Amino acid sequence: MNCKDILNNISEGVLTLDTEMKIVDFNTAAEEITGFTAEEAVGKPCSQIFRTAMCKQNCPLVSVLETGNPIPNYDVIALRKDNTEIPLRISSNVLKDEKGELEGLVWNFRDATEIRNLMWEVVDKHTIALEENAKLEIILDSIAEGVFTINANWQIESFNAAAERITGFTADEAIGRPCYEVFRSDMCGENCALARSLETGEPVSGCEVNITSKDGKRVPISVSASVLVNDDGQVIGAVESFRDLSEIKRLTAEVHGQYDFSNIIGKSRDMQQIFTLIKNLSDTDATVLIRGESGTGKELVAKAIHYNSLRRDKPFVAVSCAALSENLLESELFGHVKGSFSGAVMNKAGRFEIADKGTLFLDEIGDISPNVQIKLLRVLESQEFERVGSVQTIKVDVRLIAATNKNLEKAIKEGDFREDLFYRLNVVPIYIPPLRERSRDVPLLVEHFIRLFNKKTGKEITKVSPKAMDLLLDYPWPGNVRELENAIEHAFVHCQTSTIIPDHLPGSLQKSESFIADKALSSDNPLEAAEKQVIQKALEENQWDQNRVMDLLGISRTTLWRKMHKYGIKRPVGL
Repeated sequence: MNCKDILNNISEGVLTLDTEMKIVDFNTAAEEITGFTAEEAVGKPCSQIFRTAMCKQNCPLVSVLETGNPIPNYDVIALRKDNTEIPLRISSNVLKDEKGELEGLVWNFRDATEIRNLMWEVVDKHTIALEENAKLEIILDSIAEGVFTINANWQIESFNAAAERITGFTADEAIGRPCYEVFRSDMCGENCALARSLETGEPVSGCEVNITSKDGKRVPISVSASVLVNDDGQVIGAVESFRDLSEIKRLTAEVHGQYDFSNIIGKSRDMQQIFTLIKNLSDTDATVLIRGESGTGKELVAKAIHYNSLRRDKPFVAVSCAALSENLLESELFGHVKGSFSGAVMNKAGRFEIADKGTLFLDEIGDISPNVQIKLLRVLESQEFERVGSVQTIKVDVRLIAATNKNLEKAIKEGDFREDLFYRLNVVPIYIPPLRERSRDVPLLVEHFIRLFNKKTGKEITKVSPKAMDLLLDYPWPGNVRELENAIEHAFVHCQTSTIIPDHLPGSLQKSESFIADKALSSDNPLEAAEKQVIQKALEENQWDQNRVMDLLGISRTTLWRKMHKYGIKRPVGL
């Protein structure tokens, strides 16, 4: 019998990973435990197969690659292929070749449900011998879930190590006290899981409640409960297990808090149209091209599209095309194989592979070279490509969102951007207007950033003085929303009261009151320069609605058109 046959005949799941955390081998027990076949698992990142809460953070099992120190018996809750939860106990160790060089990791794992079942069997009997009690204590303290038992008087009789960690109470402090004094849940009393289980005689599982820890913090937990009976079938108490949901709740709140429409701030007509368009895109995989000046929030809109789409649970991968040279960008997007160029010491997956089944956001798309444009066009047409230095075709399912602050139509005329690629990208165009064209959104954004920096700094700034707000409204904001955020952060550094005043704002804003007049007076024809700036500002602030500008300035349509033509004032592309 060879090694592979042996691995396929043991009860523990065993898999090997390369240095990029992609699965190389996957034995029969691993298939049975996870529900995935070896064919489905091999070549995939481990995070796509195990899907644990720690996969989105710095996975401690991966740190073995750097430290070389094995990690034994690490408890996690994973998702099987059918999306049911399964508790796993995983051990991780380095994998080296015959020369002692690092090849990756080897994991062995087992279904920890058996441990739980053993725990319930032991607790249910409740009359086990002293040595069996010692075994139970070891088991209870080794699992990640909190477990405690109560007697018929609702007094806690056992309290494991995880229960101590989650609640903040030691076992000595908890044992002998009524459970409601320790947990202080918002469902303590007749509605609690223990009460329902005792009343019906049936187990209760997956009940979410909030408890108050010893230090007064609210902790969200998931609860399961069951009655305890003696050999005569009499109810003598109950047992409850519970899991801390704090990290899951925090990550969920972080995603929705950052990318909800409520954080893309704007009540102007243009922004409301963008919100509507994002909603309309939620059920499609259409390619989107986001256009707008630097600092307008193009990546935020891209993330809103992704997190409100059917791909929301898959990766969102962003690449700044302007930050990389042609060779580096090609490798970054499509990956490379070992030895394909100097410095390619190992195989590397590209961003298209990483974003498979999810969304790839290419920022500053107007800066990519003609060579990369050709390869990108092929991926858009066929969803397949080759890594740099490889002839093996890789097929992916990726939604593409691109963004640029450049005039691509001009770039096409000058031969710098492919027309066929432009039409592939521009399936659904979104134009984000600069902040100077939606000044009515400035107060909303200021209020948003004040809340944000109050939370970060612990200050309690509540308002902006009328004079300071006038400066914020009159400033042209060449750096757009990003510059406004920096201005409010600057004010927070200098403000020691509850109100932001002009002195707290950056010097560039304090000089903006006479900006138009100063600029006009410095020109050859001050009156015409001032007239041009007034018309330009009126058009921008009214979203280029000429009827409103005619009424505001008290001039006819012909006069407005003639002066726009005279001063070379043109409506921006996309408006």
